[in-house]
Amino acid sequence: MRLRGIACLVALIVLALVTPTLAQDIGHPDPEVIKGLYPGKTYSPYAQRAFPSNVYWGETHLHTGLSLDAGLFGCILDHEDAYRLARGEEIKSSTGLPVKLSRPLDWVVITDHSDMMGIATDIQRGAPNIMAIPKGKEWAEGFQEGGEAAGKAAFDLITHFSQMTIPEELVEQYSPGSSIYNSVWDRITKTADQFNDPGRFSALIGFEWTSVPKGFNLHRNVILRDDGAKARMVVPLTTQPPLGTQDPLDLYQWLEDYETKTGGQALAIAHNGNLSNGWMFPMEETYAGGKVDQNYVEQRARWEPLYEVTQIKGDGETHPALSTTDEFADYETLDKGNLDLTELKKPEMLQREYAREALKNGLVLEEQLGTNPYKFGLVGATDSHTGLTTAEEENFFGKSTSVEPSATRVTHPFIASELGAIEGYELSASGYQAVFAMENTREAIFDAMERKETYATTGPRMRVRFFGGWDFTDNDLRSRAPAFIGYEKGVPMGGDLSRASSGEAPTFMIFALRDPIGANLDRIQIVKGWLDKGGKTHERVYDVAVSDGRKIGADGRCKTPVGNTIDMEAATWTNTIGASELAAVWTDPDFDPKQKALYYARILEIPTPRWVLYDKVRFGAELPKEAKLIHQERAYTSPIWYTP
Repeated sequence: MRLRGIACLVALIVLALVTPTLAQDIGHPDPEVIKGLYPGKTYSPYAQRAFPSNVYWGETHLHTGLSLDAGLFGCILDHEDAYRLARGEEIKSSTGLPVKLSRPLDWVVITDHSDMMGIATDIQRGAPNIMAIPKGKEWAEGFQEGGEAAGKAAFDLITHFSQMTIPEELVEQYSPGSSIYNSVWDRITKTADQFNDPGRFSALIGFEWTSVPKGFNLHRNVILRDDGAKARMVVPLTTQPPLGTQDPLDLYQWLEDYETKTGGQALAIAHNGNLSNGWMFPMEETYAGGKVDQNYVEQRARWEPLYEVTQIKGDGETHPALSTTDEFADYETLDKGNLDLTELKKPEMLQREYAREALKNGLVLEEQLGTNPYKFGLVGATDSHTGLTTAEEENFFGKSTSVEPSATRVTHPFIASELGAIEGYELSASGYQAVFAMENTREAIFDAMERKETYATTGPRMRVRFFGGWDFTDNDLRSRAPAFIGYEKGVPMGGDLSRASSGEAPTFMIFALRDPIGANLDRIQIVKGWLDKGGKTHERVYDVAVSDGRKIGADGRCKTPVGNTIDMEAATWTNTIGASELAAVWTDPDFDPKQKALYYARILEIPTPRWVLYDKVRFGAELPKEAKLIHQERAYTSPIWYTP
C-alpha cells in the first residue's frame, strides 16, 4: 500500500511537469485561459476595479454657534461637538438633550455663515467690545434675558444684517482681516484637520456665502478640497460692505483666486431656491443687475456643479404648479415667499426656483449661449442651525435650538411677519447626500462631487445606482453587482450621452436598495426633460419599476397606490408592502435623437410618519389640522444628459 501511494505521488508530479496549463495555474495563471473561463478582467470581480464601489453618506450644510443666526437662536455647540456627533458619538444638544445618530456619517462640511463669524458667541457672553456699542449691548442683554427677548434680539440682528445696517464698528471687528475674524477662521480650519481621519471620517472645510438681498435667499455653500494650511492662505468671502459682495460673479472670482493662490480646488453649491422669489435660476438678468450672458453661464457652470434639492426649509425638486401631471410633485412644499416673508410668492416666480425647471431651462440657455449653467448634480443637506446633523423623522432636532424637541415646537413659527408665517410643522426633517467615491477622504469625496456622481435623499440611506447607455438589456440585471456592467457599457449619474447610434433610443439601468433600517420601496421613476425644435421645454415622469406586482400602463405610469401600513397611534409602520429592492432597464419610448434631453431617477418609499406624528405620540403635542402627518420619503439622483 505504501509503495502504491508513493508511485501515485510521483505520477502526479510528472504530470504537472509535462502539462503546461496546469503548471501555469500553480502560481501564474495564463490570462487568456482565465478569460475563457470567466468573462471579466480577472476571476476576482473585486480586483483591478477602477470605478467607485462605495457610497459615503454626509452633508454639505451645517451651522454651529459660530453662525450669527444660529448663535443668537441659542446654539452653543461648536465644531468639535458637531464633528463628534457626525462621526457617531453621543453628545448633548444646546438645550441639554442627549442626542446620537442612528448610524455615523462618513463625512461632513460645516458651513457657518462667513459674515461676522464669531459675533454670536461674543454676544452670548457679553464680550466687552460688544457691550461698548449700544446696539451690541441691546442684543447681548436680550440674549441674556432669554425667551421672547432673545428671539426678538436675534431677529433684529438678522434684519439689520439683511438691510446692511449693522453698526460699522461691529462690521469692522467681525470682517475678514480683523484679529477676531481671522482667529475664528484659524480655529475652524485647525479643528477640521484635527477631526479629519482619512479612510474613516472626512471633515471638509467650507463656509456659507450668505447673499440675501431684499430677503431673497441666494446663499451658496463653498467647499474646499484641501487641508487647513491652504484654507488659511485666504479668508472667506462675505456679503457685508465694504469688503463683501452680493453678486455671484464675485463669488466665482473668489473661487478662481483661491485656486490660483493655493493650488487647491473649490466649488460652490447653490442653496435650495424655494425662498429666492424667482432669483435662484435667472434666465435674462440677475438680481445684482447683471445679464445672463456668455460670461455668466460659463462661470456658473464651472463653479456650481451641484444644487441643494432638499433640506429643512422644504423640498426643491419641483412644484405642483410646474409639474401638473406629476402626482408626487407636492412634497414638503414651502412656497409662501422670501426668506423673511417681507415679500409673498407670485406664481411667475416658481419657474426660477425649482430644480426640474432649472434643468430644463439650462437646455434653453445652452442653445442660446453655448453653455448650460444649470447642468448640476443633486444633493441633500440639513441646513441645521443646531450643530446637529439629524435628518431622520424620529430623530429630528429642528431648524434651530429654539425648536429642539418639545411639545410646543410644532406650533412655533419659523418665520413670522405682517404678511404671514412659515409654521413650525411645515419644516422638513431633511436631508442627506450620498457620494460614490473610491475612498473616504477629502479628495475622493470632493472629486465625486465635481463629477456629479452623487444623489440626494430626504433622510433615508437607500442605495441607488443609475447608468445610461445605448445597449443595456434586462439580462444585465441578473448580476448581483450590476455596477460592473453599468460602468462598462454606459455612464453613471452626472454623466453625458453624446451619441445616438443610428437614431436608437438610450437605455437606462437603475437599481435601488432600501435603507437597511428604513422603509420598503414603492417605485422607481425616471424624470425626463427635453427641448423641442421650437425651443420649448417639456417634461414627463415614467414609472419604470413598481413593487407588489402592480402594473405599469401603456402610458408609462402605475396608477395603483402602494398602500399604507402606518399605525397612527404608535407612529410606526410595517414593511409588509413595498419591496426591499427594485431594479429596471428602461428604454426611452419617446426619444428623438435631434433633441437635447436629460434624465434623472426618483425613488419613493412606502408611506411613513413625518416628524410631527412622532411629536404627537411622544409628547402628546397638539397638532394643527393643517399639519401633514405622513409622507413618502425619496431619493433624487443626479441627471444624465443627452446632447445630439
